Amino acid sequence: MTQSNPSPGVGDAPPEQGSPPTQRRVAVEPELGAGKRAVIIGVTAVGAIFLLLAGVLQFLQGLAALIKGDFFVVARNFTYTFNVTTWGWIHFVIGVLMVITGFALVIGAMWARVVGIGLALFSAMANFMFLPYYPAWAIIIIILDVALIWALANYDRAID
Repeated sequence: MTQSNPSPGVGDAPPEQGSPPTQRRVAVEPELGAGKRAVIIGVTAVGAIFLLLAGVLQFLQGLAALIKGDFFVVARNFTYTFNVTTWGWIHFVIGVLMVITGFALVIGAMWARVVGIGLALFSAMANFMFLPYYPAWAIIIIILDVALIWALANYDRAID
């Protein structure tokens, strides 16, 4: 069994006059291995799970503010002061949009990646401004949003 030269043209003698043309090999990018494909699919699944989880947590945070506004302690003289009911609606809407986008990502909608990253950015900003009301909960959601952005941004179109 003979091995072919991996780089065409290197070490080959020039073709003689009148001889049939030689076939030129073109370098083709190798196909994705099963391992890399599994990693990409796994990261996408993690992104979908993070998006659904962050959406549910946002929804519950908004619902808590809408149902029982006095649950949250309101800090005085903070730069971002809104009525707790307003914060409830903001988190409620973000949560619903994140859950819808999470389900779209589960079924493979490409637009869900872009929308998910945008919603995670908006969610992180909203929770940063919500820090004086419930710091521990806001920090947990901000960390989840950062992990979500990472998971959705690490995508290789080669599997499409």
